[in-house]
Amino acid sequence: MKVRFIAGIVCPKCGAQDSVRIHIPEQGEVDEQLRDCVTCGHEERMGQSASTRQEMITRVNHKESAAVQEVEPQVLKLQ
Repeated sequence: MKVRFIAGIVCPKCGAQDSVRIHIPEQGEVDEQLRDCVTCGHEERMGQSASTRQEMITRVNHKESAAVQEVEPQVLKLQ
């Protein structure tokens, strides 16, 4: 199992920032992720299988249809 700290996340129990780590299962292990806080010991289990996990919506991967407008290209003459 790989253990990684999650940057910028706040523990939901004690409020400590940058103290939450995630335990990521490797191939062949039980497909369950565990998050825990090194400050207070709070644990969360996420038992979803990898095929049903949803990607978190961020400003990078979130597409807003109303914000994008199609514009005709225009030819500019330089003098």
